[in-house]
Amino acid sequence: MNFLSYIQYNSYVILSYFFLSLFVLFLGRITKKKSTYFFSSSRGNPFSPVTYMRMFTHILGHENWSHFRNNFIYILLVGPMIEEKYGSINLLKMILLTAFITGLINAILSKNSIQGGSGISFMTILLSSLVNIQSGKIPLTLILIFFFFVVSEIIDGIFKKDNISHLSHLIGAICGLIYGYYLF
Repeated sequence: MNFLSYIQYNSYVILSYFFLSLFVLFLGRITKKKSTYFFSSSRGNPFSPVTYMRMFTHILGHENWSHFRNNFIYILLVGPMIEEKYGSINLLKMILLTAFITGLINAILSKNSIQGGSGISFMTILLSSLVNIQSGKIPLTLILIFFFFVVSEIIDGIFKKDNISHLSHLIGAICGLIYGYYLF
């Protein structure tokens, strides 16, 4: 009996994103974080194509295993449902657009470098609450998720001095809301 024949690659975009990010995490360890530059985004030369590439690739880089795990717990939990509802191509577009918007806004508003899938995680969390929306109704789950995730990020962003990009979380959440209503 072949064990692998029972495993289904059930969510192409989410699982590919997971494995690419896992590869980048291991690459960072092998290169002693020298590869991190290509998988983080910050202000850069506006005439360099690398600056724009990093606005997309920063979602693949993670500081450490804990950072990676915390992001992908949510992405793997709700991502396949979103991919099934909206389709792989639409989800890939949402991920890439959210990555670019997050990288661009970070470059404009902050001098800090960002990396990780936190914005994508928040995008999927907000999108998940809109999966079964009905015309003219606001899902209670959306209100609760907004309160627990978004309001706490606003408060943390104002009062906590940590190394977390709360702005990325908020941008991801806003993108998730917009995509959810736009694709509904």
